[in-house]
Amino acid sequence: MSKMKDLLECRAGVLKALSDPVRLKIVEFLKGGERCVCEIIPFLGRSQSTTSKNLDILYRAGILDRRVDGKRTLYKIRSPKVFDLLKEVDAVALEQLSSFSKTARILEESLKSK
Repeated sequence: MSKMKDLLECRAGVLKALSDPVRLKIVEFLKGGERCVCEIIPFLGRSQSTTSKNLDILYRAGILDRRVDGKRTLYKIRSPKVFDLLKEVDAVALEQLSSFSKTARILEESLKSK
């Protein structure tokens, strides 16, 4: 049972790290390759401390790798599988949106017939 608990906690950690729009924006930005914090901060338009906090959350969740090059800290996506995961999330979201769209059309037709 302990192994299952560990697995569930690991899953939750990854999903929690990806559950923030700012962190998702960082992941999308890093899709183009390794970037310095000095590039990430202006891209996000957030403070250095907020950006560093979000980068650290993604790093601790195993989503990012980082390395120091002189005074620069560089980040990159650890595994491209994170993008496969996000594609699956997009597919689920699309199904949900499609369902909402169908419901909206039914409601519109219902209102027209009154």
